[in-house]
Amino acid sequence: MTSRTQPATPGEYTGEQGPGQAPYYPSGATAYNGHPTVSLDELHDTMRRIAGNVERVLVGKPDVVRIALVTLLAEGHLLVEDVPGVGKTSLAKALARSIDCTVSRIQFTPDLLPSDVTGVSIYNRQTGGFEFRPGPVFANIVVGDEINRASPKTQSALLECMEEQQVTVDTSTYTLDDPFMVIATQNPIEMEGTYALPEAQRDRFTARVSIGYPDQQAELAMVDEHSGHNPLHELEPVSDAATVVRLIHLVRRVHMAPEVRRYAVDIVAATRQVPEIRLGGSPRSTLQLVRAARAQAALSGRDYVVPDDLHAVAIPVLAHRLVLTTEAHAARRSATDVVRAVLHRVPVPQGGPAVNGQARR
Repeated sequence: MTSRTQPATPGEYTGEQGPGQAPYYPSGATAYNGHPTVSLDELHDTMRRIAGNVERVLVGKPDVVRIALVTLLAEGHLLVEDVPGVGKTSLAKALARSIDCTVSRIQFTPDLLPSDVTGVSIYNRQTGGFEFRPGPVFANIVVGDEINRASPKTQSALLECMEEQQVTVDTSTYTLDDPFMVIATQNPIEMEGTYALPEAQRDRFTARVSIGYPDQQAELAMVDEHSGHNPLHELEPVSDAATVVRLIHLVRRVHMAPEVRRYAVDIVAATRQVPEIRLGGSPRSTLQLVRAARAQAALSGRDYVVPDDLHAVAIPVLAHRLVLTTEAHAARRSATDVVRAVLHRVPVPQGGPAVNGQARR
């Protein structure tokens, strides 16, 4: 099922704004790689409105919304994992409806086939040839509901889409449009009727978030606002696909000093040396960590990355990729605990013009 979202009302996003920071583009520049340039102010304003839209549906979870926006700007994919009823699907739908672009939703079930996701070639009797009928993955934002209720065979249909932004069917390759983002929800694997996501599938998700239960005040506000109507039905888009693409190109140009890049590499490399971890972070996770840190810096109003940006996104980006040993599970150690320990262990690059962003490349 493919649909288009409708227009929207601005919300509030309380991101940290760096004082006096100008965008990295040279003055007078009008385009970068064919895309009109935008400023950090425009990025901050657009993300504030999108976040405000989402927070009308997902009350009291600003950190979860921030990670969702970071993932969007980092050209990544988001995995939302938690128990039923805490708003996983609502988060995905609210983010999708906040952007005026093509949106599709896939309900993953045990009998779903890979062709139900990617599409299928159908014989046309009039032309005497096969015609490709695109599946729901051909959209800007794809909402995959309960992804771990489908078999690993069906889940593998998303591997090429998420990594290479293309679909290959019957030796023909079809390119997906920009922007492209998969927002998938899953229930804990202890719950009945679920399959564990393969390591290769988890590694393609830029970040994983857990929403958790709201506090009493947020839950009371939710009861007051949601009892008579569903705010999700009233959401209208506050941005469009072309604007998001321009913002993504701005994030790509956020400055990252060599020392900070080395720090990102050291963090991921350290996960491969921890005794409690059987499978550490991959080189893909290093790239995703760097992209997410750039997006985090841009959301904070800076055109350069500092070590704190890496700290802010390290757990959502790295924890779900790590495979712990049996001993670590027996000791009740989690991947989040291991990432925190790594962040404390790896030396932070000390201040200087290259690290604090004052020296431009």
